[in-house]
Amino acid sequence: MLLAGVGVGIGASFSGLGGGFLMVPLLLVLGYSAQKAVGTSFMAILVISASALLAHNKLANVDYRTGILLGIGGIVGAQIGARLLEHVSTANFKKIFALVLIGLASYLFFKN
Repeated sequence: MLLAGVGVGIGASFSGLGGGFLMVPLLLVLGYSAQKAVGTSFMAILVISASALLAHNKLANVDYRTGILLGIGGIVGAQIGARLLEHVSTANFKKIFALVLIGLASYLFFKN
């Protein structure tokens, strides 16, 4: 798990996508339910994000005003999303998550 965390940390810090896009599929493959995978991922992301923020702050890559505004909106969305996830089966979650990843990958691939 520690080595997987290193990989997720590198990927999240490098891409800015957030560790959840990398960690949740890993936890699903390891047999976690959708709810447990997402919750566990958020715990790990808290630690990873704090470290990445410190590194990017030293490089002057942080717009605090925008980050705070996005964070406030994210708090509201996270509360709604957590409650919605309780009503989604792990099988359906995997399908939805895969479609989101495919859509994001397609967008990034075809965008100049």
